Amino acid sequence: MTKLSNRPMNLFFVEFDELYARHLCRHSQVGINVVHLLALTGIWFATYGLLFWLANNEWVLLIPAIAYLAAVLMNVRLSVFAATALFLAGIVAAVVMLPQPPFWVNLILIPVLYKVQSWSHRFYTVETDITEFNMKYTKGSVLFVVLLIYEVPIVLNYLFVGKRSSAVAALDQDTAAANAS
Repeated sequence: MTKLSNRPMNLFFVEFDELYARHLCRHSQVGINVVHLLALTGIWFATYGLLFWLANNEWVLLIPAIAYLAAVLMNVRLSVFAATALFLAGIVAAVVMLPQPPFWVNLILIPVLYKVQSWSHRFYTVETDITEFNMKYTKGSVLFVVLLIYEVPIVLNYLFVGKRSSAVAALDQDTAAANAS
């Protein structure tokens, strides 16, 4: 494992390659990343659907989209940002162009799809040691918000962008060695 940076976890200056390497400790299989992306797509569609229902104006959807993309842009490679922007553009376009379910359906979809992500860990069980990451990325509200913001870019990076940093390459070597023994 490559040594983690000395910078503490921070909402505004995120070490994306570290977060990605941390993600791979529990999400190194394609299937779990596909399940997570599908669940995230549904969660985002439901969330933007609720906002659209409340505002009844498609232009209001641009406010959180632009704010989100600005936060992501500061901390990811351009290729990951482009994939994230395309994902978000697809969500906003789908919400505006497709018939919307009743608002209560969206309210139900959000926690159900969140649980689907959790349940996927029962089927995809390959894991590596995350102890070193847990020392820096401690559970709590800051980590929750960081992962809330960066889970989509992380999964898109895994599934579509695929550029591997040195930290990720080292993790891949550690995973291969652990699986061999």
